[in-house]
Amino acid sequence: MAEVHIIGQIIGAREFPKQEVFCKWHLQIGNNWRVIEGKKEGQTQVSSSQFTEACNWSYPIDIHLATAGIKGWPKIYVEVYHLDWLGRAHLFGYGLITIPTSPGRHILNCYTWRPTGNLRDRVVEYFLGGGQYIKYPDLIFSSEKRYKMSTEAMGVVIFELDLILRNFNNYGVEY
Repeated sequence: MAEVHIIGQIIGAREFPKQEVFCKWHLQIGNNWRVIEGKKEGQTQVSSSQFTEACNWSYPIDIHLATAGIKGWPKIYVEVYHLDWLGRAHLFGYGLITIPTSPGRHILNCYTWRPTGNLRDRVVEYFLGGGQYIKYPDLIFSSEKRYKMSTEAMGVVIFELDLILRNFNNYGVEY
């Protein structure tokens, strides 16, 4: 089987409106793929930065995958949350990046967004906290349905990933 080894880190985040943020991530793969070693999901620590608008996580990622075909190429789905002064976690944004198809080192910017509600929802969010969530997360992976939603841009999550591809030539895949 062809293999992909993803080694790297979630460096951090920038341009979010508030500090004290953390990130949950999930690896999305197709049916042809299986995880040989490593974790498919994780959560960073809370990072608080009072003097800069960047938060540093340096959260390690090390995943070894095997595949019989390239359909369902890996993607990383992120959810960024922030903690309010009461310690409650509120959603700041969703993001999705596709793992590059070429070997080597890659610096990737994952631009995040979140759904917006009506005026009433925004007033409630301002005074009570919280925010709009997506009821069915599968909408994030469907670009057709996602573009129909009303959203607003949030910050950027920065990834540094090194990719090692193995045995792709034996299976008729050139990179």
